Amino acid sequence: MQLTIHQVDAFTNELFKGNYAAVIDLDNWLDNELMLNIGAENNVSETAFTCRQADGSYAIRWFSPLMEIDFCGHATLAAAFVLCEQHNISQIRFQAAAVGELVINKNSDGSFAMTFPKQTPFVTTEIPSELFAGLSIQPVKVLKNQQAYFAIYDSEQDVLDLKTDSALLKTLFPLDVVATAPSAKYDFISRYFWPANGGDEDYVTGSIHTGLAPYWAKELGKTWLSAYQASSRGGHLYCEVAEHTVTVTGHAVRYMQGTIYL
Repeated sequence: MQLTIHQVDAFTNELFKGNYAAVIDLDNWLDNELMLNIGAENNVSETAFTCRQADGSYAIRWFSPLMEIDFCGHATLAAAFVLCEQHNISQIRFQAAAVGELVINKNSDGSFAMTFPKQTPFVTTEIPSELFAGLSIQPVKVLKNQQAYFAIYDSEQDVLDLKTDSALLKTLFPLDVVATAPSAKYDFISRYFWPANGGDEDYVTGSIHTGLAPYWAKELGKTWLSAYQASSRGGHLYCEVAEHTVTVTGHAVRYMQGTIYL
């Protein structure tokens, strides 16, 4: 069996920036073990598998090098890029078990607007000591949602200077950690750490902006926000916050197309 594989840099319009994802469009699902093995072999932060449904939408699943992931924004963007190019269309509807329907629209400037369910973080009094011990700079407050703990800082320099202990943060499984602060150039910046689920630090994490954007929208009193994930590759995202959804917009660029031999 041969499968076509695409590798796309998401949330950037430059190669070697943003976050890379692999995309494999299937006629029928492979078994879970094989998809796990492909995700591990690809060794990018996520591999997205898509499969066209009878109603014209696409089922989508995401695999890190370690496990299947409930929701991944940048690999969704990469998959939309591939499918829109492949079929010369400007809208994709994805179906995902954990988050329902995801509607992706290709804009006239080539960017992709992805409408996701809002996942606003909430204040929690149950903060593991390993979270504080795993961060070199202590946050001013901590929130969480179903995906991660949110370490809130007053200074973007604190986020940039932050060092983490991956062994300690790994004990927070199944939750990851995002550090965030207001920014002079953007509305806010962030960094995302997920040693239990994929790797020490993710380059650009679209899914976490469904929590970051609502938080900063309330703090800053605005519904349109510019965001930057300050990893070594970096990525720029635009976010629009509505009552029940967050629309995350970004560009993507193809790096590779190849063949998997199984």
